[in-house]
Amino acid sequence: MGGKTGIELRSRLRSTEGLRPSRSCSPLQLLLPLSTEAVHPRPISEVCQRLLPTASAMGLELYLDLMSQPCRAVYIFAKKNGIPFQLRTIELLKGQHYTDAFAQVNPLRKVPALKDGDFVLAESVAILLYLSRKYKAPDHWYPQDLQTRARVDEYLAWQHTALRSCCSRAMWQKMMFPVFLGQPVPPERLASTLAELDGCLQMLEDKFLQNKAFLTGPHISVADLVAITELMHPVSAGCKIFESRPKLAAWRQRVEAAVGESLFQEAHEVVLKAKDMPPLMDPTLKEKLKLSVQCLLH
Repeated sequence: MGGKTGIELRSRLRSTEGLRPSRSCSPLQLLLPLSTEAVHPRPISEVCQRLLPTASAMGLELYLDLMSQPCRAVYIFAKKNGIPFQLRTIELLKGQHYTDAFAQVNPLRKVPALKDGDFVLAESVAILLYLSRKYKAPDHWYPQDLQTRARVDEYLAWQHTALRSCCSRAMWQKMMFPVFLGQPVPPERLASTLAELDGCLQMLEDKFLQNKAFLTGPHISVADLVAITELMHPVSAGCKIFESRPKLAAWRQRVEAAVGESLFQEAHEVVLKAKDMPPLMDPTLKEKLKLSVQCLLH
């Protein structure tokens, strides 16, 4: 075979060797058997369906208890930003975080926890930032600007051992220990805790809020969300922390307005009704809870 005809045939053979796709060839089509597709082409929708993960693998699951302040922050953030998720309620006061089933999700046995397909994440700040990045939340939540973001990070680092500790201890000492667990708290211990809380609130105003609309600038950020959910803990126990602090009270109103009043109330409904809970009667669970929260007495 020679001449023009031979050249054309060799050219056609080379064009099929190596399965080089043309520019118009879809990457999905390259995954299909050439000989079969050539005779019985499949609809592209069928191919996509075969390659996509199942609905259960794609679904975002949040393990939360709205009695928990960091869980409320995660819940509000996800709802406010239209992030679809399945709520998996873990009731801390019923000891559900101690179960083996939950330990398979989070070996730390704490909420919040996130499950995104095969990916599992613990710790509220990590979860908030993961959601912010994955779902491309508006920039004001966790700003791209280096120094503004650093201010958000600064607050998130400070609050763990400051406001978180004070607010949790104030709530438990004033309400949960005496009412729910039937364990009296020495008056001097409660007074010391409330004085420490007052000092934290002053630092929150002087160091972080100052004269700004929100903790890190003119717009709400995850720092404000984490802070307000913490402060609602002592509020639920009857602490009037905003009455003598008009600057902080005005900030609270701005945060509620930015989040949406109905969402804010929805997230805090459980904790604001905690004062009406009957005492815990299960002796085994009561002792287990007492052991786990004794640190909040000091």
